[in-house]
Amino acid sequence: MSTPEKNILNRFYFVAGFMFFLAVLIAIKLADIQFVEGDKYRDLAAQNTTKNVIIPANRGNVYADDGSLLASSVPKYDIRFDAVTVTKKDFDENLVPLSKELSDMFGKPQSYYQNLFRKARSRKNRYLLVARDLGYSQYIRVKKMPLFKKGPNRGGFISEQKTVREHPMGKIAERLVGNENKGIPGYYNVGLEGAYHEFLSGKEGQRLKQKISKGRWKPVYDENEVEPQDGYDVISTINVNMQDIAHHALLKQLEVYDADHGCVIVMEVATGQVKAVSNLGKGSNGKYYERRNYALWESIEPGSTFKTVAMTIALEDKVIDTATVVDTKNGSIRMYGRTIRDSKNGGYGKISAARALEVSSNIGFAKLINESYKDQPQKFLDHLIAWKMDTTLGVDIKGEGMPVIPEIGGELWSRNALPSMAYGYNLQMTALQILTFYNALANDGRMVKPQFIKEIRAWNEVVKTQKTEVIDDQIASQETIIQVREILKNIVVRGTGESLYSDNFSMAGKTGTARKDYSNNEEWLKEKKYVSSFSGYFPADNPKYSCIVLIHEPSTKIGIYGADVSGPVFKRIAQKIYTDSPLKDEVNELEAEDVDMIKAYDSYYDRASITKREVPNVKGMAGMDAVSLLENLGYKVKINGVGTVSKQSINPGEKPKEGTQIVLIVS
Repeated sequence: MSTPEKNILNRFYFVAGFMFFLAVLIAIKLADIQFVEGDKYRDLAAQNTTKNVIIPANRGNVYADDGSLLASSVPKYDIRFDAVTVTKKDFDENLVPLSKELSDMFGKPQSYYQNLFRKARSRKNRYLLVARDLGYSQYIRVKKMPLFKKGPNRGGFISEQKTVREHPMGKIAERLVGNENKGIPGYYNVGLEGAYHEFLSGKEGQRLKQKISKGRWKPVYDENEVEPQDGYDVISTINVNMQDIAHHALLKQLEVYDADHGCVIVMEVATGQVKAVSNLGKGSNGKYYERRNYALWESIEPGSTFKTVAMTIALEDKVIDTATVVDTKNGSIRMYGRTIRDSKNGGYGKISAARALEVSSNIGFAKLINESYKDQPQKFLDHLIAWKMDTTLGVDIKGEGMPVIPEIGGELWSRNALPSMAYGYNLQMTALQILTFYNALANDGRMVKPQFIKEIRAWNEVVKTQKTEVIDDQIASQETIIQVREILKNIVVRGTGESLYSDNFSMAGKTGTARKDYSNNEEWLKEKKYVSSFSGYFPADNPKYSCIVLIHEPSTKIGIYGADVSGPVFKRIAQKIYTDSPLKDEVNELEAEDVDMIKAYDSYYDRASITKREVPNVKGMAGMDAVSLLENLGYKVKINGVGTVSKQSINPGEKPKEGTQIVLIVS
């Protein structure tokens, strides 16, 4: 055999041997895959061809105390168009009629839609946005339009469903109800939504799906692997009517006094059920929005509203009585190196302790409390501790502000600590914490914890009932309670709240005006800031509701005092609530209510007496009043905005069919 032939044969043997060796390796690997690691690779294959798809649970609803919806999950639809899958014939035949129907529905010109679809066609756009956030009825209407009714393949129709949380009351009570966290979809951490998220959210389900052609997935079985469990419904204590009254009363006063922000709380005396919470802050555009839950979160120096607490303590300890005389001098004194002043030029001279509270004398309370407790300050503080005023109320809603009460020997303690506390400085409390004390006075001394829900339900089955929780069964003797309540009543009759007095309506409470951000006195003098407040209850003799109003940084050019700034909000809320739910023995008195209110209600009922087929003119009415009127006439109402009605979609005098939707623009 020649050398060349031998070389060729050697190469052949080498290649054959290598191929045999490679085949052996492959056989070994196949055996390993089949028998040793078979389960692993079968699992990987299954993962790539099957998957468990999450089925979201339906979130529960949040209701007002009368069953009105405060928050609900509703389906919304985005409509898109695949311009490639549609044939030229179908596209040309349906472009004009489709554009016309879209124009009729959404108000844009037909030419707009024709150009939109033609551009999508030329650019081979397979995902053109046509409409966003449609309701179910709108989605069905679009789905039946020319071309779209041919379906996803021939008509290029693409619909994407999502679930959104809607608040039927709009921006009213937005912070109290709560919103979805924008950064974490499906997560709620504020308001009622956040407090009861565990109940509302339900449990997700799972369904096994198998991958088929073109990246699509179909269910493997008819039934779900794990069925989703709908969330529970939360029945809150909020009253829709009271909430609307509080919102608009606060909004009006904030605008009048060009204030920075404010809050209102209305509470049922006997139960502690919170009936309304309004939180409004000024935005960069000068308009007011529900920016933060000021009522729950913001701890402030309460100012003169705390004098009522100091008076209750001193009377209960019998270190003073209502007739104890205190010399307020000429309206200015020095105490432990600090100057204390009263608001009245020239001072009040010698007055009784009761009168000192009626006229809100800083000097009077500084002297009364200092002289009574300077040698035993802990005795004064022990009352605050016993009433749990040194800690949070522990409500379920997140973000409650922590009160600040000085401790003897602590950083905030000095000889001035006690006299400063006597008139509401050198300590901090939230609006809800202050109101809880006033509510206890109205409740004959029984201090109850504020509550925001009545019960939690699964359909019609009650899962949890919220019972009244008592903080202190009797904060003081009935003798002390009666004395303090009599003074609070007289504050409105002849004291700092005298301007709020009405012969036909009784209420009791305490005004407050506190300096704010005054640590740097020079800076404060350049831009004086105050907090104006009024805290009390109504009716004065048989209290049904307690209420607090705080307004921060009213314009000093217009007014700063509690009686002028916050008091009118309290009175407006009390009168409207009182008128809507009068006590039987005082109905006759209410017939003599102020003329403006009578005219407003007469006008309301005049409009309501119009035949049911004739749309009344609701322009200028409060949004919620207009909704109530129109719904009682048999119409469906959609409201956009907050405030009073500026536009209505159907003109006054027209006679649409019962059930027609009327859109109100409110601003």
